Amino acid sequence: MLVEETDVKDASTRAWVYPLSVKGRFQRLHRWSGLALQAVLFVVPWLSLHGAPLVRIDIPARRLYAFGSIFTAQDTVFLVLMGLFAAFSLFFFTSLFGRLWCGFACPQTVFLEEWIRPIERFIEGERGVRMARDKGAWSAEKIARKAAKFTAFAGVAGLVAMVVVSWFAGAHALWTGAASMGAYGMVGIFSAVLFLDFAWFREQFCNYVCPYARFQGALSDDESLIVSYNAGRGEPRRAPGTKAVLGAGTLLSSSLAFGGEAAGTGACIDCKKCVAVCPQGIDIREGFQLECIACARCIDACEPIMAKNGQVSLIGYTSLSKSRWIRPRTVAYGGLLSAVGAAFLALLAGRSEVQATMNRAPGPLYVVDADGWVRNTYLLRLTNNSAKAEHYTFSLGGLPADAEAALPPVDLATDASVVLPVIVRLPAGDVSSRTLALSLTIDAQEGGDSISLATTFKTPGTDGT
Repeated sequence: MLVEETDVKDASTRAWVYPLSVKGRFQRLHRWSGLALQAVLFVVPWLSLHGAPLVRIDIPARRLYAFGSIFTAQDTVFLVLMGLFAAFSLFFFTSLFGRLWCGFACPQTVFLEEWIRPIERFIEGERGVRMARDKGAWSAEKIARKAAKFTAFAGVAGLVAMVVVSWFAGAHALWTGAASMGAYGMVGIFSAVLFLDFAWFREQFCNYVCPYARFQGALSDDESLIVSYNAGRGEPRRAPGTKAVLGAGTLLSSSLAFGGEAAGTGACIDCKKCVAVCPQGIDIREGFQLECIACARCIDACEPIMAKNGQVSLIGYTSLSKSRWIRPRTVAYGGLLSAVGAAFLALLAGRSEVQATMNRAPGPLYVVDADGWVRNTYLLRLTNNSAKAEHYTFSLGGLPADAEAALPPVDLATDASVVLPVIVRLPAGDVSSRTLALSLTIDAQEGGDSISLATTFKTPGTDGT
């Protein structure tokens, strides 16, 4: 059965895309990948660990909560490494698998395919019905359906916006009305942007806004995986009901990548179903195109058509040349990815969740008390960057054994900070140099972390140094 094509308009007018619904093994895979992404997006903001968010990006406080740890502005190197890891992961996996992210895991694709298009089909009908109604005159029914559809789109946009902002403002606070006005303002902005995308922009986001489509030309090569039409078997196209012309010698080598054998030429019956199901509005038979997001809907459309003729699909995942996993591009990207990952893990292993600084208190460098002891005063700022309450103890190092310090143990809740005065005294008889090395060791009893701060102890001195 022939499938009606989208109307072709002049270049200055947008040709609206009406994707036909399709079922198949790749769409089942898409459903599972989409469910996994949505589970992470919707559930994680509600989870906590030891009373702290499991994951939250707190921009006003410049903190990142991640799996029991709290990263601050002093941990910027970790954010840089995470950004580099994401970038090199994109390079590496694109060089191997092309745009599988776009087709199966990109939030734009997931929400359009799992929410927006099903709503549209439920309210306005399948592809042909929607096309006919849009071409027809306005009526009460048409207005009612459009209003219902856009209302549903607005609801989905608002829901997704709330979920996205929950990663930054906290799900409990946001959904109970306890978040800041700025957070709800961001919900409004995201809702408007998402509604515009769902209702109008759609595939144009992939074509004109997302930079990934532009990057892929530099990230991939002839051995990267792409969705491709086997012109050697499919051309010349024939009318439905006619038989293919046998001729194994005309097959392209890429046909073997589809799992096919010599089936002859003219296998394509020009049903145009691959065109009708494409969410980007392209014809995969015209060759590789920048707009293709490798969603495999055209493969799922072609497989049952060709199966009726006892042949494998004319469209499949393949590469322009023989694919090799190990080649200069993948080795380079894989090496960079491994190096960044190793650096991140090494720094993470050596990172302490005790964050502290110690500076001299304003005033004189030292004071000689009435009993002849020399006193220095410092201010210790201590922050608990772990996801649980901590008990901290302190010990001095570097000074003579009879030095004393007034600094009792401290208990801190997660993400709590305190400023403590540290008073260090030394007998006058131990004073020889004007400057003595001093260290303060801070031990976290619950987490087992330890940190040592180095500073100096100032005295009148007796040896002139």
